[in-house]
Amino acid sequence: MRLNVSELQYVIFDWDNTLAESRNTLVLAVNRVLAEYGLPDWTQVRDKRDPNLSFMDNFPRIFGEENAAEAYERYVEIYSSVVRGKISTFPGVHKVLEFFNKRGIPMMVMSNKDRRLMNIELPLLFDPSLFFRVVCGHEAVRDKPFPDQIYHTLKGLLKPEEITPQKVWMIGDSPMDSDSAQAANALPIRIGRSIWGDEGEPDTKIVYFNSFEEFYRVLNSL
Repeated sequence: MRLNVSELQYVIFDWDNTLAESRNTLVLAVNRVLAEYGLPDWTQVRDKRDPNLSFMDNFPRIFGEENAAEAYERYVEIYSSVVRGKISTFPGVHKVLEFFNKRGIPMMVMSNKDRRLMNIELPLLFDPSLFFRVVCGHEAVRDKPFPDQIYHTLKGLLKPEEITPQKVWMIGDSPMDSDSAQAANALPIRIGRSIWGDEGEPDTKIVYFNSFEEFYRVLNSL
């Protein structure tokens, strides 16, 4: 599929493993919590997660219903204390953001991440004023992979029936991102490999790039 920016009105970015390299921080923090609860490390328990749920919503599956809330708060505490020295972005991201910013195309962040963590992370990597809107987990009726989070992100800008692949791009790394985009009739763009390693089979309705550098080269040729 050839990209065309002539009708593009809004660009929505996933956060973790898309704009932000945060996996190392996540694994470090969750491993500390797992150890505190006497559980095996992340490599041994990650298969318990439901890929259709956010990381925070998987805590009952990993820690049990009775410990989930307490364990998650401990995770937030540890993550918040170590993220400043670990988080980074990817080569080409700033160039892509500049491309859309120069053309006056509003950019948004849409993530299942906890708002408390997003508020710490975002200013560490970017000027928050770059983004017209930032939507986090549990702020929409349903999070990704459902379309509701995209509807919520575009509330007051486009009605659900007005969303088209030409008007709205959803850029992420995972099937959760592209499933949400397709359900809302936005264009799914996948960059790199999923943080969870669950890319699934190639889909002709999804536009794939190996990196933001490759994505930028294509954008710059339009």
